[in-house]
Amino acid sequence: MENIRKRPKGDFIAEANMEQLYALTKHWNSDLHFFKDDLSFLHKLLDSYFIWIDKDENYRIASRMKNELLRLRERCDDLLDKTEKHTQQIGKMILEKMEDSRIFRLEHEHLEDEIAAFVKAFRLNRLELFKITEYIKDTDRLPEIS
Repeated sequence: MENIRKRPKGDFIAEANMEQLYALTKHWNSDLHFFKDDLSFLHKLLDSYFIWIDKDENYRIASRMKNELLRLRERCDDLLDKTEKHTQQIGKMILEKMEDSRIFRLEHEHLEDEIAAFVKAFRLNRLELFKITEYIKDTDRLPEIS
């Protein structure tokens, strides 16, 4: 899978002004809130399958998936905290007309890389969850009542 980047060109972080970096960080924050909501939906979806699971193997698979969703949720919450702090830092730098530094831009790039890795993991997890729920639905059918 290609590297997931939201910036328009490879050297954007090095050349962008603070207002542009602020806007980009707000965009990341918005995306992360969407992913957090989607993780809640996926968690509820998986919970709805738990009541129908009859086979031990399927229960183990679903439990593992549930744990992975929880880890992704924690990672998302951590990234939301980081982006909020980063947004506040940029806002302060803009208001106080502070000079930015190479270290600040490296931190910005590192945050972007963390978010890109999270998005990749989220997408792979989502795909796996849909495959697993389909598998459980097909292999763990309740007996028909006559």
